[in-house]
Amino acid sequence: MKSISRRFFAAGIAVVFCLGSGLALADSKKKEQSEEDMGFRKQSLYSEEKEKPDHGEYSKTEPGKSKRIERAFENSPPLIPHDLTGMLPVSETNNACLNCHMPEHAKALGATALPKSHFFDMETGKDLKGQLDNKRYPCMQCHVPQVNIPEPIKNTFKADFRSKKSKTSSGLLDTLNEGVK
Repeated sequence: MKSISRRFFAAGIAVVFCLGSGLALADSKKKEQSEEDMGFRKQSLYSEEKEKPDHGEYSKTEPGKSKRIERAFENSPPLIPHDLTGMLPVSETNNACLNCHMPEHAKALGATALPKSHFFDMETGKDLKGQLDNKRYPCMQCHVPQVNIPEPIKNTFKADFRSKKSKTSSGLLDTLNEGVK
């Protein structure tokens, strides 16, 4: 009985696929589009010579005077709202971010403090007791500056935060194993 059902099911998929292909073919005859019209750029996908992306300008507001950018979703890395002049490149031995964002300095400077998860080795589950996990020094791997440029497509995503506090701070370490037994 099961093999008969499978055959009818497979036959149904084949019929739908064939009908669907026929409809797509009929549609393509009605209105053909060039490759240049298919993407957001409205230019050839085979040449980058004429394409100049909008880069916008990064914030020139100095650290401590910038306005925090709301997180995109719960536990997302905060975005960098201030000027980075003189702070780059970030390396293991030269990390200007830590001067303001270490928990012991952040509150007094009005900076976002590094969360507990940055002082915890996620691979071993070991609490590093205030020592920054050495995999966390390349800050800009997750935290990025923003520019104000028009969106090519309107973003309709709406974040759903479980608490008001999660809009401005991370509770990743506390919620990482939530529901895991």
